[in-house]
Amino acid sequence: MPVPRSIIQQIKQIIPPLNGTLHKGQSGRVGVLGGALDYTGAPFFAAISALRLGADLSHVICSPTAAQAIKSYSPDLIVHPILREEASYVKVESELRALLSRLHVLVMGPGLGREAYMQSYARLALSIAREQAMFVVLDADALFMVGKELDLVRGYRRAVLTPNVVEFKRLSESAGVSPDVPTRERAGEVSRVLGGVVVLEKGAVDLIARDTTGGGASLETSRGDEGDEERECVREVVEVDVEGGLKRCGGQGDVLSGTVGAMLAWGKCYEDGAFGDGSIPASRLPLLAAVGGSMVTRTSSRRAFELEGRGLVTQDMLPQLGKAFSEVFGEDLWGGDKGRL
Repeated sequence: MPVPRSIIQQIKQIIPPLNGTLHKGQSGRVGVLGGALDYTGAPFFAAISALRLGADLSHVICSPTAAQAIKSYSPDLIVHPILREEASYVKVESELRALLSRLHVLVMGPGLGREAYMQSYARLALSIAREQAMFVVLDADALFMVGKELDLVRGYRRAVLTPNVVEFKRLSESAGVSPDVPTRERAGEVSRVLGGVVVLEKGAVDLIARDTTGGGASLETSRGDEGDEERECVREVVEVDVEGGLKRCGGQGDVLSGTVGAMLAWGKCYEDGAFGDGSIPASRLPLLAAVGGSMVTRTSSRRAFELEGRGLVTQDMLPQLGKAFSEVFGEDLWGGDKGRL
């Protein structure tokens, strides 16, 4: 089932114009929290994908054990090695607060790992992000963290969760979703139990769901989101069946986290009035970003697979993100006013 045209038109409204009116940072400042001794590729893929889609700035907040490797991958990333195992909690909290206040979205999980100190800092960062009404994307080991403590995200409708098959099964069990619930309805049920967060269930067809009809959903919990509670009581599932590549390799989910993160950063700029008419409520932006990120990532996977076949690696997807964006949303939105008189 194709993505409804109305949703695509709404996504186009939150894409920053390329007409010379915006300043640096008004097309999105993205943060990726992750990167420890064993994991340096995942945060890189998430952060660079956000840039390749069109975010202005991309920061990686990581452990010093990962920083040099990530810096060596690209000079375009801003790397902050502040998640020190031996550092005082108070010092790291102060650094995180100062850094997150400059960002529009926080992507958590790629390369996070399960070491106690990294999980502790992730919980802290999520708490600060909620206080500051940031949009957040939760993937990989951030989902492991949430599965152990659902209240970390319950009711926070500025969050997008991006579980794969294994992660979704674990999350569903933690949320108490019955296995008797039909497969196509489980993502919506997880969203309902978690108070209306957007769930992007990755698979042969990506399912993006939000259900704000449960008792845990409230606009007040989502900080800064205003509107009519009754009007905002919705149940919605969008299927993204855009063709993807046939090769699955590690890192493609990190690309998705980065593209969703970039679109959420655009959404925050839209919400703040940097561009657009403000007609789309903030509560709808996470679903739009999830759908848009899914469509672009799947398309870039297909395009890369057509070139590389069985030998596809995640790096092959990065040059395809711009072309995939143009294919999905149109060359005019990708190239802006270039060449026009």
